[in-house]
Amino acid sequence: MPFTQSKPLRFGDCDLTGIAYHPAYFSMLVDVNEAMFASLGVTWKELMFERRIGLPTVTMNVEFKRPSTYGDVLDFAVHVRNVGRASLDLETVVTVRGETIWTIRQRIVATSLEDHKSTPWPDDVREGLNRYLEPAA
Repeated sequence: MPFTQSKPLRFGDCDLTGIAYHPAYFSMLVDVNEAMFASLGVTWKELMFERRIGLPTVTMNVEFKRPSTYGDVLDFAVHVRNVGRASLDLETVVTVRGETIWTIRQRIVATSLEDHKSTPWPDDVREGLNRYLEPAA
């Protein structure tokens, strides 16, 4: 089952014609990913500042299918496709009124903020991520 969250497309997220400005999508995606981790019972603030674990995205593959416009509500469905030793593969499908407007596949890697090398997911985080784990489509 995916993690879901809806976000409105605000005036500041759009160009002068009222169409979504694509960098705003990435900012929204970061917010959604942060909320997904919070739903596991661990905040990014805790991971980064207390546990000293970074969460960089190392790959992204985005496909824009249709534009969205000012006032649309974007529905994000984050599918956890794989939880590796230190990696996390996500596939996010973004829809407006049930129609897919863009998709992204991304890999996030847990890294030590001390040496910036990959580090295994903590057991509690891995357990939480596995609750969302589903096979690739």
